[in-house]
Amino acid sequence: AKMVRISVLGDALKTMYNAEKRGKRQVLIRPASKVVIKFLSLMMKHGYIGEFEYVDDHRSGKIVVELNGRLNKCGVISPRYDIGHNEIEAWVARLLPSRQFGVIVMTTSAGIMDHEEARRKRVGGKVLGFFY
Repeated sequence: AKMVRISVLGDALKTMYNAEKRGKRQVLIRPASKVVIKFLSLMMKHGYIGEFEYVDDHRSGKIVVELNGRLNKCGVISPRYDIGHNEIEAWVARLLPSRQFGVIVMTTSAGIMDHEEARRKRVGGKVLGFFY
């Protein structure tokens, strides 16, 4: 069951990345998952996508995402490396083009959050993915 989840997020991000590259304003993501929704919430909070809406299709659900042209790259990190809060900086350097922008998404004991929040809370966890 674990592998499925990783690829659900991976597929969602790939779909968005491709739509963004083609200049689409809107993209449909399916299936939906809690992880995908949380990941999108962080993207929205940081201004990389517009609004998104969950649509219940009586299967696994789907999400309609408004793109705003700000997303350059996004992806999952697999395997999900375990990192301590003191290692976050190194991962920022490795994954993001600059420390001024871009976000690493982590799953921690305190929930799914961006690397800045993880650093503030001094929690480590697993790296889910990134976007910038």
